[in-house]
Amino acid sequence: MDRKIGEVAVRAAREAIEAWVRERKRVRPKLPEFFNQKLGVFVTIKTYPEKKLRGCIGFVESDFPLSEGLVEAAIFATRDPRFPELRKEELDSIVIEVSILTKPEPINTENPEELPERISIGRDGLIARKSLCSGLLLPQVAVEHKMDAETFLSHTCLKAGLSPDEWKDGSVKIYRFSAKVFAEETPRGKIIEETRKEASETN
Repeated sequence: MDRKIGEVAVRAAREAIEAWVRERKRVRPKLPEFFNQKLGVFVTIKTYPEKKLRGCIGFVESDFPLSEGLVEAAIFATRDPRFPELRKEELDSIVIEVSILTKPEPINTENPEELPERISIGRDGLIARKSLCSGLLLPQVAVEHKMDAETFLSHTCLKAGLSPDEWKDGSVKIYRFSAKVFAEETPRGKIIEETRKEASETN
């Protein structure tokens, strides 16, 4: 996935956000063939210049093309229930980030205590699932909050509504995925690929 794809994705997310906030209009941008793939995607809105989270919504896996998931995630991010709905007045003071996900894979191990050794901070995002409970954290979350692998596992369990140490008892299924992350440096400005320094190298 080259940077051009990332630039197109972020521009499309920005277009979808602005059309929805200004006019309650759902846009359908014409996108390259790459966006016909059924890939997971998250759209993150941050304040500028503080870079504080303002909304983040997405799909881990999708039954519809990335082009559709991108637009829907962008619109839903403006209405993230953790925050007030995004207002027109804020459009000039936000930056957009798009994460395009690989298919999640289970981390299989007979001993849950070995899970941290199988996780690479900066490369892996995590999903914790147990019965009807599910929680996800993107790879960049661990880096931004300076988490080690055990802390990352615990916070993923918390996101799923589970106790932080529940991953240790083998009752929680842990999945990992990677993501290509592209973001505006400034509102409507240059788009860069976010590189995440890996704190550990694991298999």
